[in-house]
Amino acid sequence: MADSPSQSPAEAYAASSRRGKYPQLTRFAAEASFEFDDFQIRGCEALEGGHGVLVCAPTGAGKTIVGEFAVHLALAEGRKCFYTTPIKALSNQKYGDLVARYGPDAVGLLTGDTSINGNAQVVVMTTEVLRNMLYSGSSTITDLGYVVMDEVHYLADRFRGAVWEEVILHLPEHVRVVGLSATVSNAEEFGEWLVEVRGDTTVVVDEHRPVPLWQHMLVGNRLLDLFAGDDVHAPGAELRINPTLLRRTEEIGRQYAPAGFRGPRGSRRGAPRMPRFRPPSRVDVVEQLDRAGLLPAIVFIFSRAGCDAAVAQCVRSGLRLNGPGEVEEIRRVIEERTADLPEGDLGVLGYWEWREALERGIAGHHAGLLPAFKETVEELFVRGLVKAVFATETLALGINMPARTVVLERLVKYNGEAHVDLTPGEYTQLTGRAGRRGIDVEGHAVVAWQPGVDPKQVAGLASTRTYPLRSSFRPGYNMAVNLVAQVGAAEARELLEQSFAQFQADRSVVGTARRIERNKEALKGYSAAVTGEFDEVLEYVELRAKISTREKALSRQNTSVRRAGTAESLEKLRKGDVIAVPAGRRAGLAVVVDPGLDPIREPRPVVVTEDRWSGPLSVADFPAPVEALGRIKLPKHIELRSPKTRRDIASILRSAGISLPGRQKRQSGANEDGELAALRRALRAHPSHGLAEREANLRWVERYQRLAAETQQLERKVAATTHSLARAFDRILALLGERGYLGPESAGDGEDRVTEHGRRLTRLYSESDLLAAECIRHGVWRKLGPAELAAVVSTLVFEARRDTAGEPRLPGGAVPEAWEETARLWVELTEDERRHRLDRTREPDAGFAWPVYRWARGESLEKVLTAAEANGQELSAGDFVRWSRQVIDLLDQIRDVLGKGDPVGAAAADAVKALRRGVVAAGAA
Repeated sequence: MADSPSQSPAEAYAASSRRGKYPQLTRFAAEASFEFDDFQIRGCEALEGGHGVLVCAPTGAGKTIVGEFAVHLALAEGRKCFYTTPIKALSNQKYGDLVARYGPDAVGLLTGDTSINGNAQVVVMTTEVLRNMLYSGSSTITDLGYVVMDEVHYLADRFRGAVWEEVILHLPEHVRVVGLSATVSNAEEFGEWLVEVRGDTTVVVDEHRPVPLWQHMLVGNRLLDLFAGDDVHAPGAELRINPTLLRRTEEIGRQYAPAGFRGPRGSRRGAPRMPRFRPPSRVDVVEQLDRAGLLPAIVFIFSRAGCDAAVAQCVRSGLRLNGPGEVEEIRRVIEERTADLPEGDLGVLGYWEWREALERGIAGHHAGLLPAFKETVEELFVRGLVKAVFATETLALGINMPARTVVLERLVKYNGEAHVDLTPGEYTQLTGRAGRRGIDVEGHAVVAWQPGVDPKQVAGLASTRTYPLRSSFRPGYNMAVNLVAQVGAAEARELLEQSFAQFQADRSVVGTARRIERNKEALKGYSAAVTGEFDEVLEYVELRAKISTREKALSRQNTSVRRAGTAESLEKLRKGDVIAVPAGRRAGLAVVVDPGLDPIREPRPVVVTEDRWSGPLSVADFPAPVEALGRIKLPKHIELRSPKTRRDIASILRSAGISLPGRQKRQSGANEDGELAALRRALRAHPSHGLAEREANLRWVERYQRLAAETQQLERKVAATTHSLARAFDRILALLGERGYLGPESAGDGEDRVTEHGRRLTRLYSESDLLAAECIRHGVWRKLGPAELAAVVSTLVFEARRDTAGEPRLPGGAVPEAWEETARLWVELTEDERRHRLDRTREPDAGFAWPVYRWARGESLEKVLTAAEANGQELSAGDFVRWSRQVIDLLDQIRDVLGKGDPVGAAAADAVKALRRGVVAAGAA
């Protein structure tokens, strides 16, 4: 923030005044090696001025400067600052940054499996850790002055997003919140909500990328610009798709079949087949980027197996992107990062293959990697020692791993349920990694073309700027019981009404409410336009509607009766019977050659007609029951595929002397219906029946009815949206009350009170929190030893990936009975949830029970993974460590809830000790 030599006297005076007004910002900026951008200065000034701040800026723009300034202010004021992140990897990274700046004594780290200096003045933590602190009334919150919520747009995450809103709503009023978000199109709306629940909050939005991003498509071996012109980054510039790109993709698209195309069924042999398009290999892509000076690059492949295969392809090809000096440095980092890994597990971990790829400057990055491997890749990439990373989209979620270039192999990804197109927000998040501030002059995003990919689609993704932040907040069992324990049910409802979810829901009905008002005004006009008594005309219209409804019902009834009668008559036909086909292309006489009887379906008699056609008929071909008009003698064996046979049968039929019957008038049955006759009499006798303006009045009333129905539907929508969270909360309380987690206070004030079982539930933070509490309450785990308990508890946290799910194998002993009891409690719970109209608790999954049981029994990693594979479960070392740590987390909670004096609590404590070893313990303090 030093004065620029080009400043005018007035500008210099303004800068000097600013420095005097914001002394802490002046000191903080003086320590930086670069000039702060305007949005960073505005965010820091608001913070030093006593405001909360929401900063929305593109990935890589440097919004964390504002978060780090909050740390600076806390240290200067002698207060605490909590820096929260959505994922452990980002927490670890930010912890390292702050320790490098302020020293290890001033900074702590708290994640699910790591605790370092937790009482420090500055503590980096995952958001869930802070939420749990707030609910437990932790003394660590004393003297808390600032909370930085990095990647606050995570509150849109449907699985974890509620945690961010819980923290924002529960933090003490004096704590200043610093929200750091990716660019969202409704930042102002989010800011208004923060003002409402946190008080004065400044919203700082910056859409400018500090490093310009150029968009390209890789068509075969040619790298072409997506947009034409050199001014695509100018403000307000019109984006035009590169005409050369359009011509090139159209030319190649005509030559090749689309991806996945197999050709039409029944196509003739020898017909020309379109060749399959073969995109450049991943090795070719990396080499081309290297020649163009576009490395380091992140290549996004939305598949773990695809990432691993890409690394293997590059290594097999002999690709080498590093020199000897870089290899030595890589080896030092690997040794340091993997020192805790047991020597005997290196082979099964694929350590040597992974290391060889890293030395070549190539790596994979996905959720199935061992945490130590993943962190090593991240460090080496940031240091420029890994030049090409093949990654799944998890890399884009907050970790600071910028590259010069980002490549997207496909624009489709699997979201856990189906293959779906990337959204503009996801595209921006992924390509936002391209362009390293202070290193690159420009960043590059490359989409690999293949038949079926339209450059216009890519241009739409690249140019769209509307990706709003949508709250995923909804009350759960643990949240509900904690709220009741802390503030009571009444105040808890008010708190839920303050959530961003309810804020957005209420806003969404504002326009609907206005529409309802307009509709009601229009309804008044419609009723006034009717001459005579409006109610009488309305009654007349309703009579007409009743008549129409009755006529349709009779028609359906007659059709059903007629179809049943026709089917019954077809069942009576026999070979040789001559029948009349009343209408259609086959109208005329026909002879039955096969009755076509079926024990399940309606009969489909096979016939030959006078014009030699042969085939099955159905009930749909006959509007009335069928009667045989006569019989003719047919051969015992009939070969209908023979034209001569069909010709002979048709000739016999024509010469049989049987003629078609006359047309019969269809009976509707309407004239015989008493109810319909009474309605018609009432209509003719109605006062409105003879009015001269009857038809005009009827049109006004019909419009009135349509608009009234629409208005009622809108009113139901508003009623369902307004106070929706509070109603869901009440349904949760009702279920918890039935199951003994809440009980009425004896004082009779009508407030629910938390029971002993409920107090246990307040300390269980799991997706299946209530099911875990039920298992504890009913004692279904009391007979289990440590390894057995780990196996059964794993069923509450593990969720098989769709493509690796096999039939789970269970350990013997007491495990099968405990598993069956756990599953039975889940069934009972979901029945109650269905009755109370609540989201269902996820079904327990026993897919990890056998591996975690064997690990808890002390077996080697190789034996555990080999046994899992033999049992049909593909379990990577990284997945094994991740799931084991989640089991440990829940076991820790069970131990804390029950205490070591309880048999289940003691077994949980012993299970944690048994599990926390080797690769599972490596890197977890």
